[in-house]
Amino acid sequence: MNRIVCLLILLFATSCDYFEKKKVYPEDLLEEELQTFNWNEVDTYPMFSNCETLSEKEERKICFQNTLISSVNEFLKAQNLVVSNDVNDTITLKIKIDKTGFLEVESIKMHPETIQEIPEIDSLLRQSLRGVPKIYPAIKRNQQVTTAFELPVIVSIN
Repeated sequence: MNRIVCLLILLFATSCDYFEKKKVYPEDLLEEELQTFNWNEVDTYPMFSNCETLSEKEERKICFQNTLISSVNEFLKAQNLVVSNDVNDTITLKIKIDKTGFLEVESIKMHPETIQEIPEIDSLLRQSLRGVPKIYPAIKRNQQVTTAFELPVIVSIN
């Protein structure tokens, strides 16, 4: 009988941890959430209305980029640019789309030869992006967010 009583006392003494409530602090939860949060990815990329029917995230991103590139290319083709030397360049447009869907060109990188042959190329590229259809901003955790992209535009004039 003594052994059973000792065993029960030992069992009760060690099992108190099972009934103890642990306090959870909001700061700890926030810190844990921030550690698992991927700041470089969005749930939904910015898109145009013609890309809404696509279901895959990557397909929508490609559709968005292709729509932008084709808009720029069509605008540049309509300009009938005349050059004295051949121009073959990949121009990199760094663009930002804010949480309201407003598109802004942050920078344009191109070879100096391209600028020499087509001095107005900077303003033409900026003007070509003004005519794009309405952009729906990117979404992260059900919130509209600002995103930045690098868009390569191939310019080839012979």
